Amino acid sequence: MREMRVLVACEFSGIVRRAFAERGHDAWSCDLLPAEDRSNKHIVGDARSLLGDGWDLLIVAHPPCTRLCNSGVRWLSKPPAGRTRAEMWAELDEGAALFSALWNAPIERIAVENPVMHRHAKERIVNYAPPAQSVQPWQFGHGESKRTCLWLKNLPPLRPTEIVAGREARVHRMPPGPDRWRERSRFFPGIAEAMADQWGGHAMRAAA
Repeated sequence: MREMRVLVACEFSGIVRRAFAERGHDAWSCDLLPAEDRSNKHIVGDARSLLGDGWDLLIVAHPPCTRLCNSGVRWLSKPPAGRTRAEMWAELDEGAALFSALWNAPIERIAVENPVMHRHAKERIVNYAPPAQSVQPWQFGHGESKRTCLWLKNLPPLRPTEIVAGREARVHRMPPGPDRWRERSRFFPGIAEAMADQWGGHAMRAAA
């Protein structure tokens, strides 16, 4: 049994990082934004520059998904005011390139979180495979609904830990505002705890 080196990419909240660190792992987060908790275990920058640094587990907590997710495919043909079709497709290519780099990283165990993708995104992702599972916050102690897909390599699907009543789509119904994007990208602690318990223990047993 040994601790793992865990990289949590695309996370500034520290929620997933702390869940693994509390269980004895050497966990780091990385994002273009500074850490909300001001942790010294956070790297500001592009996670792609860190992928070859000998990690045991890569968790991509919330990659930029606006152009990849099925709910936003309409903008590719009819851009929002002030934007062009060329810009939308360029952002799609950028998002697919990031997903591809993370999904194909030289790391033994990988988990990438993302909403359901449209076909244009799937076509652009290198070695695309369907998600291994989808999870809901209400399966992990949160009375909310927000379907999230998980792409997994050498990791078992997450097992629900606490199914609760309540199916409020709180995140989807958030009113417009300057902090809406931040709250929509915030990870659910119950899911982070399940990841740390189940994947952390699984990987440590496999390495023993």
